[in-house]
Amino acid sequence: MDYGHELVFGTFLTPAVDAPDRVIALAQLTEQVGLDLVSFQDHPYQPRLMDAWTLLSVVAAQTQRVKVTTNVANLPLRHPVVLARSVATLDLVTGGRVELGLGAGGFLDAVAANAGPRLTTGQSITALEEAIAIMREVWTPEGGGIRLAGKHYTVSGAKRGPAPAHDVSIWLGAYKPRMLALTGRLADGWLPSSGYAGPDQLAAMNKVIDEAAVEAGRDPAAVRRLYNIAGRFSGSGGFLQGPEELWIDQLTELTLGEGMSTYILASDNPDDIRRFAEVAAGVREAVSVARSGGAVAARPVAASSFGVVPTPPPAVRRSAVQLLDESERPTGPVPDPSRTYTQYQLQSGQHLIDVHDHLRAELEQVRDLVEQVAAGSLGVGAARSHINTMTMRQNNWTLGTYCESYCRLVTTHHSLEDASLFPHLRRADPALAPVVDRLQEEHKIIHDVLEGVDKALVALVDGSGSIDGLRAAVDLLDDTLLSHLSYEERELVEPLARLGVL
Repeated sequence: MDYGHELVFGTFLTPAVDAPDRVIALAQLTEQVGLDLVSFQDHPYQPRLMDAWTLLSVVAAQTQRVKVTTNVANLPLRHPVVLARSVATLDLVTGGRVELGLGAGGFLDAVAANAGPRLTTGQSITALEEAIAIMREVWTPEGGGIRLAGKHYTVSGAKRGPAPAHDVSIWLGAYKPRMLALTGRLADGWLPSSGYAGPDQLAAMNKVIDEAAVEAGRDPAAVRRLYNIAGRFSGSGGFLQGPEELWIDQLTELTLGEGMSTYILASDNPDDIRRFAEVAAGVREAVSVARSGGAVAARPVAASSFGVVPTPPPAVRRSAVQLLDESERPTGPVPDPSRTYTQYQLQSGQHLIDVHDHLRAELEQVRDLVEQVAAGSLGVGAARSHINTMTMRQNNWTLGTYCESYCRLVTTHHSLEDASLFPHLRRADPALAPVVDRLQEEHKIIHDVLEGVDKALVALVDGSGSIDGLRAAVDLLDDTLLSHLSYEERELVEPLARLGVL
């Protein structure tokens, strides 16, 4: 059944506490490639995950268009009055960019261990129904004090407000009959995950929701059908196991056949997010054509607000040492969202990313060589053959020579930027001066890190050091350089398109 909803596509990102910059960068990437929604799980009892509402606020502040939501909020540890006001406040601040994914709290023991109520599954569902009523009263400005007496929440004269900037939707994560029926009666959307409700189960679950909606006097189409999905852009069949064309066909079928209209990709891989944007464009086209009774045209390319997408910082730090204070990095002027760029202009920013990709690939080669030496698997002949196939070819095949050549390559790249690119950007747009100054400061830090790698190599050769020492030096280089390259791309790809290069 096609309920006719406008299609929405988004991401379901892991709010890992050890990689906050990367999480935010992936959220920004979601917007940059043209997707509509960023979502995070909410498990307040889990210290390895960032607090969902704090993170949503930061993401909303560092994006301009994309909507944000919990996927889904843990009600037992978030009192409905306070949660309603948190939602409304962020919605007001963002101009209507917040929706609310809400759950009854499935991890009952974890909730109780963190001072939440000790409820059974049935009691949790009753509490959820009461909470929805309370939250909607808080968002309704008219009327006197809120008075609702329930088994789990009793509100006696609570003040109303604030009202959100738009009618915030409540989307419920539901799988069992009672929760599905509650969704049909009260919710604005149903938000299951493909790992728990496969495509073949959607029809039966939708039927429960539809019947409950009709019994409550609602149009079943009032309930948006969302779907958290996961898959691979490789393979040869199965649900979302193959190229973009397979994803487009399967999601189009789910839209037209089961009424699903919001697809949220669970992935922290930037390449997956970029490819999912192409899928989104293809599904929109196919569904639009099918609804109009026409034939599906060729798949369009992905929409994008800029066209050149910076690389997010690394997801995992390898070294215990952190030389760059990433929290104090300045930012440049906010790009004009209405400005357009020619393909020629975009090539400057893309060239910077291409150069950086080369450095990243070579760094992986250095790491691979170190690990082969550590494992004792790299013989003279094998090393010679392996290194001679690399991009940075050297007549000498030793590990030391290769690492030294890599250090020279990075230093040369930075020297060229310091001598020509950075002065040009500083003159062309003085607002970029703090960013350029910071990048040059980081060049000096990276130079010192590269010298550390060189010293570790010398120590390994003369016997005063060990392979572990070299590995630690390369780990520090990995963290420092990759963070720097990501920051530089984030701040300079748009100015390069706007200002050009010498």
